[in-house]
Amino acid sequence: MNHLKIRQEEILHTENGSLVLEGPVPPEQIQTCRMHAELDAFRRPAEQKEALIEIAGLPEGRIIMATDKDQIVGYVTFHYPDEYERWSEGNMEDLVELGAVEIANEYRGLGLAKKLIQLAFREQQLDNMIVFTTEYYWHWDLENTGLSVWDYRKMMEKLMKNVDMVWFATDDPEICSHPANCLMVRVGKKVPQASVESFDRIRFHQRFMY
Repeated sequence: MNHLKIRQEEILHTENGSLVLEGPVPPEQIQTCRMHAELDAFRRPAEQKEALIEIAGLPEGRIIMATDKDQIVGYVTFHYPDEYERWSEGNMEDLVELGAVEIANEYRGLGLAKKLIQLAFREQQLDNMIVFTTEYYWHWDLENTGLSVWDYRKMMEKLMKNVDMVWFATDDPEICSHPANCLMVRVGKKVPQASVESFDRIRFHQRFMY
């Protein structure tokens, strides 16, 4: 599988200085950076940094990040789904997960998540892939944002629609466990119909829904 990685960069000027938005970045570059202390939604910052380094070194892995000088203040990850998840069934080479999206609290409100995700899709470099993301309400930062579950869901849908990801139905138990959870997908223009059909079989285990 050809995983096309075309590095993109954008400078975002703010009242407090300039941020560098770039990616996909190599693991060596992440190694030289510090993680912002507030990037702790998934694990402790130091451990999350090691996870980013590992993902960046994978053939399919992509890290798109925002840095303030040498400090990572936001990132988006792309990788194959975990082997223990439903989405890894069929070992599809052209199915990747938009995994984590995290922005340090003090850098929110700048549109960083939107800009980082858009960078990842520039120059059609993911047009030969099906990209999906699973939105679970228990991963959302409801406390710091002050948003309700439904408002947060709307925000995430709006964010993903910026790169033409749309809601897809599924009978996955975790997603179906709460009505705010959802599956969003972007089928690249160069994805063959056989891959679309394979993904449909993964989405639905109950054949009467397929």
